[in-house]
Amino acid sequence: MSEVPRVPLLIDGQLVQSQTSEWRDVINPATQEVVARVPFATREELDRAVASAKAAFQTWRNSGQGTRMRVMLKLQELLRANTTKLAEMITREHGKTLPDAEGEVGRGLEVVEHACSIASLQLGEYAENAAGGIDVYTLIQPLGVCAGITAFNFPVMLPCFMFPIAVACGNTFVLKPSEQDPTSSLFLAQLALEAGLPPGVLNVVHGGPDIANAICDHTDIKAISFIGSTRVGTEIYRRASDAGKRCQAMMGAKNHCVILPDADPEVALNQLLGAAFGAAGQRCMAASVAVLVGEARNWLPDFVERAKKLKVNAGTDREADLGPLVSPQARKRVESLIQQGIEEGAKLLLDGRNPSIAGYEQGNFVGPTVFDGVTENMAVYKEEIFGPVLCVVGVDTLEEAVAFINRNPNGNGVALFTQDGGAARYFQNNIDVGQVGINIPIPVPVAWFSFTGSRGSKLGDLGPNGKQAVQFWTQTKTVTARWSAHGRTVNTTISMR
Repeated sequence: MSEVPRVPLLIDGQLVQSQTSEWRDVINPATQEVVARVPFATREELDRAVASAKAAFQTWRNSGQGTRMRVMLKLQELLRANTTKLAEMITREHGKTLPDAEGEVGRGLEVVEHACSIASLQLGEYAENAAGGIDVYTLIQPLGVCAGITAFNFPVMLPCFMFPIAVACGNTFVLKPSEQDPTSSLFLAQLALEAGLPPGVLNVVHGGPDIANAICDHTDIKAISFIGSTRVGTEIYRRASDAGKRCQAMMGAKNHCVILPDADPEVALNQLLGAAFGAAGQRCMAASVAVLVGEARNWLPDFVERAKKLKVNAGTDREADLGPLVSPQARKRVESLIQQGIEEGAKLLLDGRNPSIAGYEQGNFVGPTVFDGVTENMAVYKEEIFGPVLCVVGVDTLEEAVAFINRNPNGNGVALFTQDGGAARYFQNNIDVGQVGINIPIPVPVAWFSFTGSRGSKLGDLGPNGKQAVQFWTQTKTVTARWSAHGRTVNTTISMR
């Protein structure tokens, strides 16, 4: 039997083996095979990574925008060339299907492509003669050492939501990927070094809560981006904020998909299938609640029949619609919530527990599951299940649907299917959710627009991607200057925000 590989750290441009005594098995969720061992790095190793980033910042911050832009251009080329390899890593450690994993790499690539525009994104403003002989202008400057902490469900896309814009703006970065599927995140960072990032600009440390807390506490780290669960995100945001850092925390969700009776049922139901059950429901933008308005409730039996035909199998099967959950613990949690839904009175129309998957009997599989008659006091509605479970709620009007959704504490994503432009306009203006889809089931915006969850799904003013990301990873310095006719400085003041 071959030895299980140990996942290295990436510090100062070099892959190094951790000296920790604490290691965790990385499991293939379809087979329970141990495919790697990941270290829980020591505090000394984190300090080394931060020190490397701090030293690299002194030169990287002064590198030309063209230099940074060319690194991003090369990185997008390398991502394209290595999409298959990255997708295979994701599938082996996370479980999502290969087509889904390839799509994840594509969304990460989109962010890198956006970072290629840094020369126009990081522009200041200039006002000549704002007052007599006085010019005012702004400088958009990097912060210093920044960090990112990511969840398991998108091990390539989520790091791409963080470090490409951050380093393109002139910062240096320490990434802590999920310990459940770290290999693809590490390989992504290696590609960034191959693209031309100098040693120390991007470092990778692995670990659990102790390392995450140490990142929040570290005095040399200036800003932190987190994407993951509400419980962890709330603690990271509090801890980082208490330490005086900038922090953005994109957290949990309970996303709704509203279907009006005037919608095209073929389009709406097929789109809902993918949104509810794709990636086995393990995405923060999954449509986990269907709100059927009026006669659209009559389409539910048809939807259930379509859900029964979805194929559950290992992610390496390109015909599979959904693969396994990431861990046995995740499967047990989802199954427990399904049972709780039954006990609380929801009507189970399709039970995805204990599917028979030939050759993968030990896998963490749960098939498509559908509840009808769900109310807002039930656990299956209140909890983010993070599995292929759809809760169905019936209402009589669009206004009722909007009021129902706005009572939910989360505000990550929402969708509406309709052919009525007036209804769509009412919906987008009155719904209190950050990201709205109109005939789009998972409304994650393109990378040059910001990710804008709201309410209980987000802490911090600025989100990843788009203009908000540039604002988050930079500080604005305002210069007010007066010069004499012969070039002697008479008065200059500087303010920062």
